[in-house]
This record gives sequence, structure tokens and C-alpha cells, in this order.
Amino acid sequence: MRPSARVTYPWKLSIGDFSWVGDEVELYTLGNIEIGEHVVISQRCYLCTGSHDPAKAAFDIYARPIMIHDQAWLASDVFISPGVTIGFGCVVGARSTVFHDLPAGKICYGSPAVPIKDRVMNE
Repeated sequence: MRPSARVTYPWKLSIGDFSWVGDEVELYTLGNIEIGEHVVISQRCYLCTGSHDPAKAAFDIYARPIMIHDQAWLASDVFISPGVTIGFGCVVGARSTVFHDLPAGKICYGSPAVPIKDRVMNE
């Protein structure tokens, strides 16, 4: 973890071996965040497990976990919404906004992020 990365509640964070959390990453852990092995979370990403319920008069706060599976890569400045799962080996392009689960083995980007093509690995 880079020293400028921030974690709201460290006890709600799990990071697997050989993973990288870049500069100015925000891990807003109202709910649990699980980061697998060999994962890259690039600079300025924001993983947000909590929000407010617009259906409630008091805008009650809720939390939903985020799961980033092994060998995934979140490029620079990606936003991940509460309750999202990023599949094994998925790549999320720079400045994407992720509101729904993304599948394994795909390259995804956009706002909202969608699968664009298969990720082909050389190994």
C-alpha cells in the first residue's frame, strides 16, 4: 500500500498477497472490502462500500461489500459502487464508473463500465 492511500476502517479490509494499492486510493470501508491476490488498484481509485438510501426520508446510510478477485486491475481513477464484484482477471479502464458486477477475464470500461472484449493473457 502506498502511504497516501486511505482506509476508513482497516479491520474491514482484506488484501491478498502480491497486491498493490496505489497513491491516493480511497478505500471507504463502511462495509467489507476484499482484494484478492496479484491485484492492482491504481492511483486515485475510490472503492465505496457505503451510501445513503434515497427512499428514506432521513437518507439512512447503508453498506454493501466490495470484492475484487485475483489478478484484476483497476486502472487510474476508477470508482467502484457498493456491492460490486470484479471478476477474476478483469481489467477496468481508467476513469470508469462501476455500478454493477463485472465478469472474469474481460476488459471493461466506460461510465457505466461495460465489458468490451476478452482479456488475452500471454502466460
